[in-house]
Amino acid sequence: MGTMTLPPDPFESDPMRRADSGSSTAVIEREEQRELVEPGDAERFSHYVRKEKIMESALSGEPVIALCGKVWTPGRDPKKFPVCPTCKEIYEGLRPGKDGGGKK
Repeated sequence: MGTMTLPPDPFESDPMRRADSGSSTAVIEREEQRELVEPGDAERFSHYVRKEKIMESALSGEPVIALCGKVWTPGRDPKKFPVCPTCKEIYEGLRPGKDGGGKK
């Protein structure tokens, strides 16, 4: 029977490999990055709600219900988020009301 030879070890010249251990371990450091989020930020949309409901919520602290069905207590600037596609679709399908509609 002939002798079998193995291909050369590709890690043989690796500076991270310790000669006495027979294996190598490298540590890659990275800076942890976290974004501060508020409850409900997973969705990140502004929703359509009647103006008077927004005013009532601001005074009472009670939650509002958007056209899409989302229930929450408004507190963020809606201009910082894109419009909810479901709210927009429903709003565009509505007939104009007395107050001209409402957008949070």
